[in-house]
Amino acid sequence: MNSISPNLNIMIQACEKASKVIIRDFGEVENLQVAKKGPRDFVTKTDKRVEEILIQELTKAKKNYSFLTEESGRIDNNDKEKVWIIDPIDGTTNFLHGIPHFAISVALQIDNEIKSALIHDPIKNEIFFAEKDNGAYFNNHRIRVSKKSEIEDCLFSSDQNGLKLIFPSLNMRSTGCAALDLAYVGSGRLDGFFHNNINLWDIAAGILIVKEAGGTINDFREYKENSIDIRAASSSIYSKMIEILHNF
Repeated sequence: MNSISPNLNIMIQACEKASKVIIRDFGEVENLQVAKKGPRDFVTKTDKRVEEILIQELTKAKKNYSFLTEESGRIDNNDKEKVWIIDPIDGTTNFLHGIPHFAISVALQIDNEIKSALIHDPIKNEIFFAEKDNGAYFNNHRIRVSKKSEIEDCLFSSDQNGLKLIFPSLNMRSTGCAALDLAYVGSGRLDGFFHNNINLWDIAAGILIVKEAGGTINDFREYKENSIDIRAASSSIYSKMIEILHNF
């Protein structure tokens, strides 16, 4: 693989540090399932703690860069054109219920364009990453979107309720983690992902991974960052998926 940039290196190290907290706390969640108070407050604390670590580590390396995060919103520093976009735990509901399917998502946006992206699944120890014009990778191996061209052979994901009824022709999954859905489209595990009214921090890293893996993403520059309609798929199935989704 081509050598990775200093920025991506910083992102990987920050995620590895934060993932230790997630792994430890996820072990605790299972004990809390039986407690009366339940694990919700505990998970909120984990979310905030993970975000703190990421902000701390990234700021240590690049003290002027700004942030857009799920928990803290926008944090403007001296350099407003370079923005870390962070979702500390995408898939908190899964985490809350002791389901090991969630991820840390970090993207670096420079002049309104995503340049570096990282999605880290700490429990499965899977890291998906990409850099603009440098390809997409899964645990250091180059990844490409799937080559399937028939809708009936494909697997799609979206977390909006009732879609199986609306789109009976699509083989659907609902995984509860948009970041991993996009990473899976990039690596060919899924063929497409679509969702309405999603936040930028849920998808920022995944967008670049899909693009750099040869996939297609809709243009959503006109959307607000907290209500994006996303369409992502392998290039060979994208137009067929869009045709089926025309009223969605």
